[in-house]
Amino acid sequence: MKNIGIVGLGNMGMGMAKNLIARGFELNGFARSHDTLERFVALGGKKCGDAAAVGAASEVVFVMVVNASQATEVIAGKNGLLETLKPGAIIVVTATIGSAAVKNLAALAGERHVSLIDCPVSGGQKGADAGALTLMASGGKQDFDRCADVFAAIARNINFVGDEIGQGQIVKACMQGLVGCIYSGMFEAMALGVKAGVGAEALFSVIGTSVANTPLFQGAIPAVMDRRFKGTGSNIANTYKDLTITMALAEECGTPMMVTGTAKQFFQAGIARFPGEDNQCLIKVLEDIVGVEVKRGQASVAA
Repeated sequence: MKNIGIVGLGNMGMGMAKNLIARGFELNGFARSHDTLERFVALGGKKCGDAAAVGAASEVVFVMVVNASQATEVIAGKNGLLETLKPGAIIVVTATIGSAAVKNLAALAGERHVSLIDCPVSGGQKGADAGALTLMASGGKQDFDRCADVFAAIARNINFVGDEIGQGQIVKACMQGLVGCIYSGMFEAMALGVKAGVGAEALFSVIGTSVANTPLFQGAIPAVMDRRFKGTGSNIANTYKDLTITMALAEECGTPMMVTGTAKQFFQAGIARFPGEDNQCLIKVLEDIVGVEVKRGQASVAA
């Protein structure tokens, strides 16, 4: 396959686009922002006026939008992909939209003899830029295999998790529940340590070389200590949306998720207090309560 499309060129989509172009694919793209499209063109992409134009020019199209509503609009709405994609084409939904939504879109695509792969991703902006994403794909194995070279351009860890559409979204929901818990726990630990009298940098050094270390810890805590709460590629609205999907799945399955439920409430507090900021803004909720700042060069405020 040579002609690839992408709809959605945000932090993740632009990184994916960069790597697809670097691997020699002809990439057709659409985004609502004129400036974003110009950046895409500067990378070597071909800009399109709408999703339908992307579909007309592409054999495989990635959909990397924010939520289920946007995915439905660009796939099945007016001037959407299904108006122009040829039979045998493949839509790859890399957005996190929940299993019910992706099953509905797969059914609509099937009516047009278009395949759909349910393929959420993990790795954030950093992983997208590096071509090192983790994929969790479900759907037709034959369709998945047809996309092997395309997936290799954007991902380091390519996982086929099941032949039933929606299983990819389920894996992502489980993972995001854990992500919410990890963020919540590490911010609490940092706030506690500083409040009790230990410097933030000492805490980071020890935890960051212990069994409690994670890539999330390594990414978020330096940003906290440097007081960087915007533009780091980890917007809190996206994580909160994902946790909402996780908890809806838990309710549907009758599975108690007490810790994840608390994490979702923590994220809800963060997004209410600091809308538009990134995940590490959660620590400011705790800082406001206990009267410290977790930053470089300040040991603590006495407990």
